[in-house]
Amino acid sequence: MSDPGGVAADQLRAFIERIERLEEEKKVISDDIKDVYAEAKGNGFDVKILRKVISLRKKQPHEREEEEAILDLYLQALGMSAYSGGNG
Repeated sequence: MSDPGGVAADQLRAFIERIERLEEEKKVISDDIKDVYAEAKGNGFDVKILRKVISLRKKQPHEREEEEAILDLYLQALGMSAYSGGNG
C-alpha cells in the first residue's frame, strides 16, 4: 500500500515498530549490565578495571599485543615504564 509520495506506510510502520522494540530491549539490557557492574562493585571489584578487561577480551590476541607494545613504547619514552631503564 502506497501513500502519496510513494511511501509504503505499512512497511514503514513495521520497520519503525521493530526498531522501537529493539531500542526498548537494548535499554533493558543496558540496565541489566549496569546492575551487574553495581553488584561487582559491591563485592569489592574495581568497575573501571572490569570495563578494561571486557574491552581487552573483545580484541584478538595480536591486536592486544600490538597495543600493549605501543603503550609500553610510549611509557618508556616518557620515563613512566618499569622497563625504561631509568631514563627520564
